[in-house]
Amino acid sequence: MLVKSRPPVTNSLFGIGRRSVDNFRDTLRIARRRVAVRPACYPNISWWAWGLVWVFLTAAAFVRFDTPAGVAHGQWSAGAARLAEFFTQFGLGGWYLIPSALLLVAANLTDWRSLSRRAQMLVYSWTCLAFLVLSAVGLSGLTVNVLKYAIGRARPLYFQDFGVLALHPFAFDARFAGFPSGHATTMGAVFGILLLLFPRRWYIALVVTGCIASTRIFVGAHYPSDTVAGFGLGCAFALACGLVFARLGFIFRPTTSGLPVRKSSFRLIAPEK
Repeated sequence: MLVKSRPPVTNSLFGIGRRSVDNFRDTLRIARRRVAVRPACYPNISWWAWGLVWVFLTAAAFVRFDTPAGVAHGQWSAGAARLAEFFTQFGLGGWYLIPSALLLVAANLTDWRSLSRRAQMLVYSWTCLAFLVLSAVGLSGLTVNVLKYAIGRARPLYFQDFGVLALHPFAFDARFAGFPSGHATTMGAVFGILLLLFPRRWYIALVVTGCIASTRIFVGAHYPSDTVAGFGLGCAFALACGLVFARLGFIFRPTTSGLPVRKSSFRLIAPEK
């Protein structure tokens, strides 16, 4: 992303295309060099313990809350239903994937050599953040879509017809795409990213993303266990991406005892002169 000096490229269509290819090659070269000199040494995180907690919470939500949620569908007040319908839209992956993809395209077309060192670092930080969001939200989104159609759980919209645990694997029908929740997975990935970037404000991020994820219950699209499972899945993908980014030296620096730590050079706002 931060490139070495090369002969100037014109702003013609051919020149822009050449610059795009050169920037892409430079990025791959940097990543390959860092992977080669930095061995895969990840912190000793008890993933099995976190996995057990995730399974336990999902199972607890299924046993305690799924049936009441199915029974209560359609009984919410009109105001609560409208509020849930509004906020549930922020769980769509497009809100995060499209801006990130556009930012990466813009960065790839940018003439980095024409920027000052200060501007390069600022654009570099935004580019790394866009890549992190695209990786965490995108990869978790692909995974959850495979899982939900492979499992084929009926949504609570059809609780009266199918009950709380009706499975139709590989039916490829939207009615049977309940587990896990895609919106909740996106919110889990967003929470994981915010947790890595702003660990001291984790509780604020959890409340906001958790509330958005829970709207899927109130609109009748998912059971509580669907949202818990999806949220945990998205968070896991974000943390895994953060570990890989730390190895590459993008945004984070690795630690030997816990999650990666944000580097002091990572800034989304230019410092005052």
